[in-house]
Amino acid sequence: MADNNVAVISICSVLLVALVVAVMVGVTQDEESDVGGHSELQSSSKAIKDLCQPTDYEKTCEKSLENANTTDTKVLIRTGFKAAITELEDVIIRSVLLKDLVKDKPRARQALWNCKVLLQYAIDDLNDAFAQMRKLEMNRFDEYIENLKTWLAAVITHQETCLDGFVKTRGEGGAKTKELLKTSRELSSNALAMVYELDLALKKLDLPNMSHQMNTSGFSRRLLLHTDGLPPWFSSTQRKLLAKNITYDVKPNVVVAKDKSGDYTTIKAALKKVPKDSSVPFVIYIKAGVYNERLTINKHMRNVMFIGDGPKKTIITGSKNYRDGTSTYRTATVAVIGKRFMAKDIQIRNTAGAKKRQAVALRVQSDQSVFYNCKIDGYQNTLYVHSHRQFYRQCTVRGTVDFIFGDAAVVLQNCKIIIKKPLSRQDCTVTAQGRSERRELTAIVLHNCTISGTDAYKMVKNKNKAYLGRPWKEFSRTIIMQSYIDDVIDPKGWVRWDRDFGLHTAVYAEFENRGPGSNQTGRVKWKCIKRFSKRYVKLYTVGELLRGGEFIPKFGVPYSHGMIDGL
Repeated sequence: MADNNVAVISICSVLLVALVVAVMVGVTQDEESDVGGHSELQSSSKAIKDLCQPTDYEKTCEKSLENANTTDTKVLIRTGFKAAITELEDVIIRSVLLKDLVKDKPRARQALWNCKVLLQYAIDDLNDAFAQMRKLEMNRFDEYIENLKTWLAAVITHQETCLDGFVKTRGEGGAKTKELLKTSRELSSNALAMVYELDLALKKLDLPNMSHQMNTSGFSRRLLLHTDGLPPWFSSTQRKLLAKNITYDVKPNVVVAKDKSGDYTTIKAALKKVPKDSSVPFVIYIKAGVYNERLTINKHMRNVMFIGDGPKKTIITGSKNYRDGTSTYRTATVAVIGKRFMAKDIQIRNTAGAKKRQAVALRVQSDQSVFYNCKIDGYQNTLYVHSHRQFYRQCTVRGTVDFIFGDAAVVLQNCKIIIKKPLSRQDCTVTAQGRSERRELTAIVLHNCTISGTDAYKMVKNKNKAYLGRPWKEFSRTIIMQSYIDDVIDPKGWVRWDRDFGLHTAVYAEFENRGPGSNQTGRVKWKCIKRFSKRYVKLYTVGELLRGGEFIPKFGVPYSHGMIDGL
């Protein structure tokens, strides 16, 4: 096994050298060019085999690249991305043939409709990856590689979410959809593997003049930030003010007010004024009031900011739920897809109640999104951290079962995680992380949070147990670090999903926690329970996991980019 690993690394190292040379000297040949000759064809075939060897679906990889007719690694990887895009487009077309299978099955019909939307999101992320690979620059290699890994992980997540929608539905729709997605899922996995192995090889080679040489802490411009995560041009007085309360000296683009004192009385009306694919912030100030609306910040609504009057005053509410016929994915009161979304001083809730089962308050797919001083309230599946990179600071999240779940790379920092009283025969789980592919960089991280319960829950905690998490997907990964854990968590800490599922492949770790519930003596002894060193756990900080220094300061939100001293 060790020899095989060395061989793979060696192969990838050779490929990376080729990639570096191609990019640095600008000798990237056009994919459409015709490279003739027997020797060229042999070289191309060997390059394809070498590139595909580390992937999990080697034959699928080789078949997808067989007509590339090039030895250029960069072009081959882009060809792999393009093959996945083409396959997903074909799946969307072929899925129309499944309509008859689900026409008299409402949940399956809804799942099929969700798939069409989700697969388009997957194509969007692949297109972003394709474009990023075209302009790959060595002085920004780390940034670009992390973008690629984020977007490709989301491609996998979108397809998983498509299939999740068919769970517990009647008929053949789910099985047929899974069959349709077989090749696209393999191609997506292979695309992530190619990028992952290139990144790994780069670190092994330790080449000079590469961006990772300047980036030992996850952000190549980290020296421009102080330890509080704010730029150096903030004065000490401003730092103190920002640490207490963030204020925005910006004029809102539109004002929403229930009392008609603003531009609109509904948030939905205000969203119609958001420019398509804008590169500058569009600020919506939402005055105090209860807004009974279901909102979608769609993929073309980029850089949108919701600013409220406080989570006790500005409230967005809904009650869609699984029990009444809506798929979990569609139950969200607020769904955020557009990149770089930010919300501050707002409460988002789902009031369906515990009896209605899955009922999402907030679903987030927005890459590089930030939530500050927000309250997200519900019961089962409150906060759906679906995909991409997300950051939550000084927020409150309340719920019962799997109430923080999804497959994003997400850090909740300085947040309050509150367990509510469940149904009489229910136990509670704080997290259910959904990582389904071993190379995904995704994880749920709770950093310097407080995990506690409502008074009502504390009265039943001995009967209705609460756990830190359970493995929703095979490679589920959750890290609880430097947090206060109250005595509401069962001494076992973690709980099974279904028999031994995920217990050998998931990753669960607790590091430097405090409080009566943090004692690890009674924790389960599964293989997935890890003991991290201080050096290793830093990989799950804001600076490392999210590369937060690249986007959080733009929102004016304070954050700790690394481990917090003195806790």
